[in-house]
Amino acid sequence: MMGSNKQDKNALYIELPAHQVEIGRPFAMGRYEVTFEEYDRFAEATGQELPDDRGWGRGKRPVIHVSWKDAQAYAAWLSQQTGKRYRLPTEAEWEYAARAGTTSRYWWGDEFSQDKRIWANCNGCGGEWDDKQTAPVGSFPANPFGLQDTAGNVWEWVEDCWHGNYQNAPQDGSAWLEADGGTCALRVMRGGSWGGIPGGLRSADRGRYVSSLRNSALGFRLVQDLSP
Repeated sequence: MMGSNKQDKNALYIELPAHQVEIGRPFAMGRYEVTFEEYDRFAEATGQELPDDRGWGRGKRPVIHVSWKDAQAYAAWLSQQTGKRYRLPTEAEWEYAARAGTTSRYWWGDEFSQDKRIWANCNGCGGEWDDKQTAPVGSFPANPFGLQDTAGNVWEWVEDCWHGNYQNAPQDGSAWLEADGGTCALRVMRGGSWGGIPGGLRSADRGRYVSSLRNSALGFRLVQDLSP
C-alpha cells in the first residue's frame, strides 16, 4: 500500500488516497545515497563542475547540490560505463523499498522515538549532525531490506513529475509523468533531510522541487533494472 489513509493523524492531502501498487519488474536499489566519491568520478570524467559540499567534506557523504537533471546525467553515464541499466527510481519503487515490508509511519515503527536509538539524521533526530549537515552514508540503522538513509540525511530525487495527490496514480509501479495534470518542471523528492523535522521522515511523506535547481538538502540514489 502506497501513501497514507485518512485514519493516520499525520496524513497529508498530498499523500492521499492510499492505494495498492503491484511492481511487476525486478530491480535493485542502491544501499546508500550516491556519494561525492562516486559522483565526482563522473564530474571529472565528463568535465562537469564539481558540486559544492559546503565545507562538510566529500568522500562518503551523500552528494548534494545536484539537480534532477544532474542525477539523470549521472545515471546515463554510469549505464554507459558499466553496460548495466541504471536510473532514478519511480516514486512507487522508492516507497516500496523505503517501507521494506512495513506498514508503520516509519520503517522502524509508528513512533519516531523508540528503543532509545537514533534512527536517522534530521532536525530533532538526536544525532551529532542534526540540523547542521549531512552524515556519512551508512551512519544509521538499515531498514529490513538492508537500505540505509531512506529516512533523513538528504531528500532523494525520483523520476516522477509532481501531482498534488494520488488520485488516478499508476498502480503498476511506473513513473507518473505528464498524465492527469502532472507538472514536470517539478519533480518528486522523498525521504526527508538533515534539516527537516521528524515528521518529514515518514515513509509516506513526499515533496517536490524544481528539476533544474540544486540545494544542500537534496541528493539521490539509483536503481538498476534487472529484467532482460
